[in-house]
Amino acid sequence: MGRTEKITAAIRQAAYDAGFDLAGIAPVRDFPELEYFPKWIAAGHAGEMKYMEAQSETGDFKRASLRSTVPWARSVIVCAINYNVAAPYSIEADDSQRGWISRYAWGRDDYHEAVMRLLRAVELRLRTYCDPSEKPSLQTRCYVDTGPLVERVYAKYAGVGWIGKNTCILNQKLGSWLFLGVILTSLEPEPDVPAADRCGTCTRCIDACPTNALIAPYQLDSNKCISYLTIEKRGTIPVEMREGMGRHVFGCDICQDVCPWNRRSPITSAPEFQPRNGLVNPALDWVAEMTAEQFREAFRASPVRRAKRAGLRRNAVIAMGNSRDQRFAPALEKLAVDDDTAVAEAAQWAKKNLDAGNCSSGK
Repeated sequence: MGRTEKITAAIRQAAYDAGFDLAGIAPVRDFPELEYFPKWIAAGHAGEMKYMEAQSETGDFKRASLRSTVPWARSVIVCAINYNVAAPYSIEADDSQRGWISRYAWGRDDYHEAVMRLLRAVELRLRTYCDPSEKPSLQTRCYVDTGPLVERVYAKYAGVGWIGKNTCILNQKLGSWLFLGVILTSLEPEPDVPAADRCGTCTRCIDACPTNALIAPYQLDSNKCISYLTIEKRGTIPVEMREGMGRHVFGCDICQDVCPWNRRSPITSAPEFQPRNGLVNPALDWVAEMTAEQFREAFRASPVRRAKRAGLRRNAVIAMGNSRDQRFAPALEKLAVDDDTAVAEAAQWAKKNLDAGNCSSGK
């Protein structure tokens, strides 16, 4: 085994020792998949996520060309950890009074911080494998969802998994319930073999999306995605998108829930990803009427904070309207004159939805 192969094996072992389930190394290249990124931006499919449009000094989109953004980087170490946890209690899928928070946000810790701690451990070990003469010039940088790169593309070329038709990374043994973390490095260890696409002819994720956000295999229009609408979208949500949101208040797991590769996804025992009380199927009226203090307390150090209290309340109100449950009528009457205009407008729409449902049922 040559020196580069030994470094690759040592990096992978360091990742496993730190707690990651998967690890691989990809070279820094302008891969074919990255050519789609500028077209995706130009088509407006990034929605209001302006940070996606950040450009380097050369005018390239930062996320589409790592070579121009971080010229010293030669390799990308991609690590992945399974976050699939068993729900702490069972709630019927059609429970009209409860909302849905995406699995990745159930945890006790913000996954950004949890994964970053593990990456730092790998980074520290990486430096011990270098010759003394290399250490002064060695450069590394760790990212969890914040780097100037499209992580899933490098995950594919690092052999961690393939990019599924739902645009998520899929692994043959672990499925898609994976958090990714990357370490950019100036080292050039032996790269791994890219993962083969195993989606085949399956289109379950595309067929199951209630808002038709997957406009084609491997293509996502964020403007129609429930995760985008409930987390990134500020202000009012387009009326035509609301019914498809169902009872979702933060994120969406539908395209992963229906994926055959997740049928045997193992359950993680990692304590940082175990569910907090109240984050699995929360009561919609509680979310819609929560105070600023309740929001801070309930979602301390949680990724749910990204939606902000205003967005979360707005989402819950829309879910109340989709429920057609008349028990929400008194709360919606009050929320229809809320100080937050987006919440008030959503409550007015939701009340009309309840009334329409009442009429159609003949009550």
